[in-house]
Amino acid sequence: MKNNAYTAGRFESADWHKCQDGTGQSPPPPLGDRVPLWIPLTIAAAFLQNLRTSLQKRLTSELTAIAATYVRFSFGLPVAALYVTALTSVTDATLPQPDARFFLYCLTGGLAQIMGTVLTVMLFAYRNFAIGSAYAKTETVQTALFGFVVLGDHLRIGSVAAILISLAGVLLISTTRSALTLRQFFTGLLERPALMGIGAGACFGVSAVSYRAASLSFGRADFLMPAAFTLLCVMIFQTIIMTAWIAWREPGQLIATLRNWKISLLVGVTGAVASVGWFTAMTLENAAYVRALGQIELLFAIASSVFLFKEKIRRIEMLGTALVAAGILLLLYQR
Repeated sequence: MKNNAYTAGRFESADWHKCQDGTGQSPPPPLGDRVPLWIPLTIAAAFLQNLRTSLQKRLTSELTAIAATYVRFSFGLPVAALYVTALTSVTDATLPQPDARFFLYCLTGGLAQIMGTVLTVMLFAYRNFAIGSAYAKTETVQTALFGFVVLGDHLRIGSVAAILISLAGVLLISTTRSALTLRQFFTGLLERPALMGIGAGACFGVSAVSYRAASLSFGRADFLMPAAFTLLCVMIFQTIIMTAWIAWREPGQLIATLRNWKISLLVGVTGAVASVGWFTAMTLENAAYVRALGQIELLFAIASSVFLFKEKIRRIEMLGTALVAAGILLLLYQR
């Protein structure tokens, strides 16, 4: 017998679609009486992404940067396939009927994510890569712009303020940790690393909006299966593209990923489960809000540094942390 919880989620998501079509705003299905479902999904995804990044760093001594990125797709793909299979078996969900528009959004998002990752990796070849890394943090603002242009997703004034406040906090933390001064940050705007950083942020913004657009293109009242099916299709595409690229440019790295299969599997599983959270949250809510709340990952990283590795935190980092937290709280209050 099918699980009725999925049907309940479908009813709530139907109300969400109606509201979005009429007002441009999209309050998601609630968890309990007050907390929208996209909030815990995003927080869990950010936590798992931080864990995946930590695991991925352990691979950098054995794999190239591209191969270390590749394992999140190749070893995560079976998880995405199992998730879709479980939804069809345990719930009353049926597979969507994709059209050309869906595949266009998936291809655009998948390529944009790969390009954003490549640009981020290329930044490390520059002496002043910190400038580019800082400018890549503008992803949330660019996501908001792309979401408005592509999907007509509107932002409330208070939500815009929340995104900018948290962005200021992220920039403070990133510039402090890289010994980058604010003067260098602004004067380096036209340098190649800065432009590459902005480009990386734009690519990640395009990918987030494209994934949301792909899920919404089905026009279905449910949200779990559209998000899961979109994730599966994107990961299939990304795995094929990156397998072909590595086979051509770094063939030995394919064997290296298999030789390090234990850590690679952990990276793939944590990355795929995190992606389930991201894709589902972005199906339910404006991608800009999801990515802005996702900056809580930075707070997880700082907490790990302080409590696990006993690192000292500077006052300016404390101010940046407070701004990120304040921006997130304001965003949640506005929603």
